[in-house]
Amino acid sequence: MQRWRGLTDLPGGWGRCVVTIGVFDGVHRGHQALINRTVEAARQRGLPSVVLTFDPHPSEVVRPGTHPAQLTTLRRKAELVEQLGVDVFAVLPFTPDLARLTPDEFVHEVLVDKLHAAAVIVGENFTFGHKAAGDVETLRALGKRFGFVAHGATLQGRQLPGDDDNGEITFSSTYVRSCIDAGDVAAAADALGRPHRLEGIVVRGDGRGHDLGYPTANLSAPRFAAIPADGVYACWFLRSAKPGQRLPAAVSVGTNPTFSGRERTVEAFVLDVDEDFYGQHVALDFVARLRGQVKFDSPDALVEQIGADVTRTREVLGLG
Repeated sequence: MQRWRGLTDLPGGWGRCVVTIGVFDGVHRGHQALINRTVEAARQRGLPSVVLTFDPHPSEVVRPGTHPAQLTTLRRKAELVEQLGVDVFAVLPFTPDLARLTPDEFVHEVLVDKLHAAAVIVGENFTFGHKAAGDVETLRALGKRFGFVAHGATLQGRQLPGDDDNGEITFSSTYVRSCIDAGDVAAAADALGRPHRLEGIVVRGDGRGHDLGYPTANLSAPRFAAIPADGVYACWFLRSAKPGQRLPAAVSVGTNPTFSGRERTVEAFVLDVDEDFYGQHVALDFVARLRGQVKFDSPDALVEQIGADVTRTREVLGLG
C-alpha cells in the first residue's frame, strides 16, 4: 500500500481511481464495510482504491479545543487500512484553508484535479465543505457535472440483545468512544471487530508497584488518546520491538486512591515476565474490565486484591 501525505506530488501517470473519504478514527466495523466496498468497486473497474483521510482531526481546526478522544494513531490507522487491501492511504493535512473550501471547490480541487476520481463511496451521513454544507446528494450532483459517480453506503450496526424494544446501535466512532469512556471495552471491541488498543511509551513511575511485588510498566499515552474509565482490565501487552509477540497483563487505570494519588496513570503488570520495559513503544489491547477503581484500607489489602486481579486476568485471557 502506498502512503501519501498531501496530494501535491502524485506518482507520474496517475490515472483514475475509486475513493472513499472520512476521518476513519478506529477503523471500526462500519468503516471496514465502507472500505471493503471501495476496494471491491475499484477491482471491478481495474482501478486503484484510495482511502482519503485527514490529520489533524477536523474538529480541532474548525472548533479548537474540541478534539475528540483518539481511537487510533495515524500509524495504526494506516496499518488497519492496509489489512483491508487498499492501494493508497492518502492523508490530507486539515488546515483552515481546507476548511474554508466550499463543497464545489473541495470536489474540483481534491477529487477531480488531484485524484481524478471515477467513483466516490462515502457513508450515507457524509458531509463536506465549509460548514458541512455538502452531503451525499450534493456529491452526486457534482459527480454528474465533473464525470464521476457517487454512492452513499448504508451505515452498519447490530441489534441490541434482549427485547426488540432495545433497538439497534449504529457503529460509529462516537459510539466506540462512549463505550471506552464507560469502561465497556467488550462493547467497544464488538464495534471495532478487535480489542481497543492504547499505544505509548513506557516511562518511569514512582516504583510503588515494585515495592508491592507487582512491578508495572507505566504508559505515557498520546495527548488525545482514548483511555478507558478508571478500573482494572485484562489486556494483551505488545511491543514494537517484538512484533507478533503478545504478553498477558493486568492493567490499572486511575489515580491510585489507596496512596492518595492525583495523577491519572495507566500501569501494566505484565505476567510471568521479569523485564524493564522503560523507553519502549508498547501497546495495550483491552479485553475485559475486571473491576472499578477502589480505595483500600491498607497496602496489604491492595496486594491481596492485585493477586485476585492477576488470577482473573489469566482466566479471561484463557491462560487457566
